[in-house]
Amino acid sequence: MNPQLNFRGATPPRRLSPRRTTRASITVASATALVLALASCSSADDGTATSESSTSASASASASASASSTEAASSDSVVALAEAFAATLSDDQLTELNQEYTFDNAANWSNLPNALVAGGGPGGGSGTGRVGLQTDSLSDEQWTALEDLLAAATGTAENEGFDEIMQHLAADDYLADNGGGDDYGRGQYFIAFLGTPSDSGTWELQFGGHHLAVANTYTDGALAGATPSFRGIEPMDTVEVDGETVQPEQQERAAFAALLAALDSDQLSTAELSSSYGDILLGPGEDWAFPETSEGLVGAELSDEQKELVLAAINTYVGDIDDENAATILAKYESELDETYIAYSGDTAMESAGDYIRIDGPSVWIEFSMQNGIVLSGAHPHAVWRDKDGDYGGLTS
Repeated sequence: MNPQLNFRGATPPRRLSPRRTTRASITVASATALVLALASCSSADDGTATSESSTSASASASASASASSTEAASSDSVVALAEAFAATLSDDQLTELNQEYTFDNAANWSNLPNALVAGGGPGGGSGTGRVGLQTDSLSDEQWTALEDLLAAATGTAENEGFDEIMQHLAADDYLADNGGGDDYGRGQYFIAFLGTPSDSGTWELQFGGHHLAVANTYTDGALAGATPSFRGIEPMDTVEVDGETVQPEQQERAAFAALLAALDSDQLSTAELSSSYGDILLGPGEDWAFPETSEGLVGAELSDEQKELVLAAINTYVGDIDDENAATILAKYESELDETYIAYSGDTAMESAGDYIRIDGPSVWIEFSMQNGIVLSGAHPHAVWRDKDGDYGGLTS
């Protein structure tokens, strides 16, 4: 078998760059440690968390939070690594990689497997498939260069950012090998440069496939937007793939469950939505369709501890981008917490199909929705992070 044509078994192992460590003053690691510590306290009453898993995750988060860094993930490094990746490609591959910076191309993402996107399935857009270079054509060298680029553009915390992306690819390999077939696997993802990578003008780094959408837009050398950012995972349970542990999204679920567990009965009543939700509202094709009226419990009615839990839940999404930009965005969202609403439907444990929660602020929009299994039995999540100013770097049409 040609290793350049099938990477479900031949892809280089998950790589974590040792030169990039956490810089943010409120890091994903430290926020996750807070969530798990508080969830552990709550578990004595509601049984939603275990002492062993909380202690392990908290220790790992604390170790990451104590690390220091001398190198930030700047736009310069992203551009340089984008150029380095492009330099490994053939002319035909470059033709697929380099696409125009247009709203149609930027909005051409989906949570569905590409076979359904190309077939025009629900939520699949135009039926023409994703734009960009499909990863099934990449050699070992090209995969390495792509991972270096993704690592520079994303966060460094365990189970977030780059680590999360690598686990998503492994999870799709798992689906391919456990009933999903050729429509799944890391060869079914797409990388595109919308516009030319440069520190002048605007371009977007787009990467995605089943259950994953990365959309980093850069303008004149600065990150102008990191959304829409979609994350889903099947299976939700921890599995092993080629010796690697796959467990992304579990921190997100634990963060939302800890937040809801910290609300008293009156607050829960205010936060509960009158309708049930089978999926997220602002998925693919629902760009700039934010509700005009916010629902639920407003942040001004929360205690300081509860606000920290809201911030920690937000941070499990913001922390998917590079640490320096994540800190800036998180600080903005923190300043808006009093005007940010929490709303949910279903069960507060966020473990079963139909469980749903959203965070709706002046800028931030995050939804988390538990779905029935598609390839496997058991519930799994769909989640989206959007920004009311920064989606597609502000591009609206």
